[in-house]
Amino acid sequence: MDPTSAHALPADLPVPVDDGAADHLPGTVLPAVALPSTAGGTVRLDRATAGRAVLFFYPRTGEAGKSAGPEWDAIAGARGCTPQSCGFRDLAAEFAAEGVRLAAVSTQDTAYQREFVERNHIPFEILSDAALGLTRALALPTFEFAAPRGGRSTLIKRMAWHVEGGQIVKVWYPVFPPDRNAETVLAWLRERRA
Repeated sequence: MDPTSAHALPADLPVPVDDGAADHLPGTVLPAVALPSTAGGTVRLDRATAGRAVLFFYPRTGEAGKSAGPEWDAIAGARGCTPQSCGFRDLAAEFAAEGVRLAAVSTQDTAYQREFVERNHIPFEILSDAALGLTRALALPTFEFAAPRGGRSTLIKRMAWHVEGGQIVKVWYPVFPPDRNAETVLAWLRERRA
């Protein structure tokens, strides 16, 4: 990502460490949990990932023109949701060429996510786990941070999954730097195909 862009990450962000909180996920079959989608309606994860899919998870996106503040930046792995999402946006056509469906997941509410999708021209669905159905069913790694608007204080830690036939094949966790997550996942998919 261009270091002069509005979404550039500070050089001194704390780097998240692998706390083992996602070690149980590879090989897991996705449950029949339906999540509200920014495209309208709901998406049942077990059906939506029957083919090949990449789901990426982020804690929360900020509001346009507002800083989340130094408390947010001090949490290892918290900052970078917009750069991560825009990285997948910029490579969406290449994921599609690989036959992979893209979707993002956060615990923010759908109305908040929809504004983010429109503002940043996100071409894939963002799914809301505001009810924590998926988070609880799969014991996803989380942390707490009270935000003034947009959803819950329980936030999913940043990660990405490659899913085939409804089963998690590969997990990237922790993800750092977040703006390179899409490139890393796409490179892995291409190497696997080759």
